Amino acid sequence: MSPSTAAAQAIIGEPEVVEDVRTVETSGTWARLKEAATALQPLQARDGSIPDAARHGAARGHVETMIDAIRALAPLFPHDAAYLAALPRDLSRWADGGFGVPDFLDSLVEFQPQQHRVDGIRHLVVFPMYTQNGSPDRHMEALIVEAIWPDFVAALEAGDYGNRLFVSLRLVDFTPGYDSNSAVLFPETIAMREVPPFTWGAIFQDREAARYRRVVAAAAAITRLDLPDEAAAMLEDQALAERTFVMWDLIHDRTHMRGDLPFDPFMIKQRMPYFLYTLEELRCDLTAFREAVAIQRALDARVAAGEELAPFEADTRRHARLVQHAILFDRIFRFPITGTRVRNYDGLGGQLLFAWLHRARVIEWRDVELSIAWDRVADAVIDLSDAINTLYWESIDRPKTAHWLRAYALVSGIVTPNPASVWAEGLPREVLAGPPKGYTDLVMDDEFPLSMFYEALDRKMRGVIESTAGIRAGAA
Repeated sequence: MSPSTAAAQAIIGEPEVVEDVRTVETSGTWARLKEAATALQPLQARDGSIPDAARHGAARGHVETMIDAIRALAPLFPHDAAYLAALPRDLSRWADGGFGVPDFLDSLVEFQPQQHRVDGIRHLVVFPMYTQNGSPDRHMEALIVEAIWPDFVAALEAGDYGNRLFVSLRLVDFTPGYDSNSAVLFPETIAMREVPPFTWGAIFQDREAARYRRVVAAAAAITRLDLPDEAAAMLEDQALAERTFVMWDLIHDRTHMRGDLPFDPFMIKQRMPYFLYTLEELRCDLTAFREAVAIQRALDARVAAGEELAPFEADTRRHARLVQHAILFDRIFRFPITGTRVRNYDGLGGQLLFAWLHRARVIEWRDVELSIAWDRVADAVIDLSDAINTLYWESIDRPKTAHWLRAYALVSGIVTPNPASVWAEGLPREVLAGPPKGYTDLVMDDEFPLSMFYEALDRKMRGVIESTAGIRAGAA
């Protein structure tokens, strides 16, 4: 059955049989599911409930449409059979209970994409959730996604970079919550009555790669940066960029729980100065960078010794080089000028890396042209990684607020603080002697403003950055 025939049958009400999971996003059944989920969103309050009883009739109709569509599509996803059987029950219970705050714990527990990390395998995902860097409201969303899991990544994960929770995905189609900057799917964003042990976390590397390609291509042109051939090739090849981001994220994600850490590296349910989040995210990226350097150098040595690499090892070697370019350029070009200047911890991380490399004279901005000493990049980045790792190693012997002060000293020694900063001037004695809340309250929303370089780059790049919201693979 062609997609046009399927759509025509759906319109006139005849039954549709969707036979191919590879084209499910063009089917009338998926269109009905997507439209019903989207229609529920304006009926829902921020917590996902539908408090207006006058809307319950329409909501029930949308839920029934979703249930019928899910049951029709379920045979295409046999690996998710338990989840797709539980999902209609959660939807029905929500409707039968008067559309209170939704509870999809039962279906969430059954959804286990980390058990099916096979390149190209697809999942139908339907949950009430908020989307990070997207909608803050816990509304119904529906997605079709597929795994990105090349052989060399599977070999890395099975070896020294084990990460059983890591799921790498490509967005195929989605409801409006993902027509945004969101590039993750995390179970903790889903509405549920209690929090179970989380067994997976997913990142959409296709969106990250497409966003990277568009932004870096524009930034390199604006700054007249002469890119190495392999870095330029990644800007022309979406699949190559996706695989590179999978390797980067695999190592980054596992780093949050490895190394010499403060007691709670994720800083869960803690309120603290945002530059602490900057250092944690940057630490994980720089660890991915230095591991990529180590992998590349080890494989380079084998090639230099005349050894022939296996195909997956050759792929690993190539992507290890590309990971270094991806981390460098995403961090210095996209991160600092993406998002608001309100406690933008990822933005500050990009500023920090750029300033570090500039002070080391690895990056130069001269004659209205950016240049990079490529032969010295790796060692300079590793030096910054060492500085952050040392801070973390020392932290276990310090009180929390003393660690905060030392972290601020590290950051402010590289990136110039706001001239009005109380932290830069020195916190008052009564704050230093008081609870941590006093410290956090005195951090400015934009404690580390953009440099003149980034202010100028932001003006030229603003339209490009805004155009990446909701970007799809192949759109770069």
